[in-house]
Amino acid sequence: MDNIDNIAQERQRLKELLLSKSYREGTFTLTSGKTSDFYIDGKQTTLDAEGGYLCGRLLFDLIQQAPQAIGGVGGMTLGADPLVTAVSVVSHLAGKPIPAFIVRKEAKGHGTGNYLEGKNNLQPGCAVALLEDVVTTGGTLIKVIERVENEGFTVALVATVVDREEGGAAVLAEAGYPLHAVFTRTELIG
Repeated sequence: MDNIDNIAQERQRLKELLLSKSYREGTFTLTSGKTSDFYIDGKQTTLDAEGGYLCGRLLFDLIQQAPQAIGGVGGMTLGADPLVTAVSVVSHLAGKPIPAFIVRKEAKGHGTGNYLEGKNNLQPGCAVALLEDVVTTGGTLIKVIERVENEGFTVALVATVVDREEGGAAVLAEAGYPLHAVFTRTELIG
């Protein structure tokens, strides 16, 4: 089986897991403050052993297609934590190790006072990929981009497991960071 067939199968299996573990219908208030008739609790899939592995594999595949070599993979705690860990482990198993880092919501209150955990594993000024489990408005990723660039790194790729198609991709593109998604809302739920 070639890699394209394998990726298609892994993508289909991840879709099944997202729909069974993460997708819910009802009335929900999202992080952005918007109200929605559906909710995708990405962590229910990304913290599942198989789901986490598949997210890592498929996001690593997206990262391999980046226009420049990626020297780190990170995102905002808590949603990105299992994703960046999964991608880092998958990259190691593939013989192309990419260190992970986590962006804190608030600067560390003691010690270094850093926003970035794992920064010492990155080469200064390297290109990084930023990940999120679900993107709605893009606000979290804009904040992450600012913090990562303030630390001297270049954001070369921004990716998500699910783009809800509610303006986040447009906000990111307007800021110069096209969003790459494993699934859009349309691909996931129609």
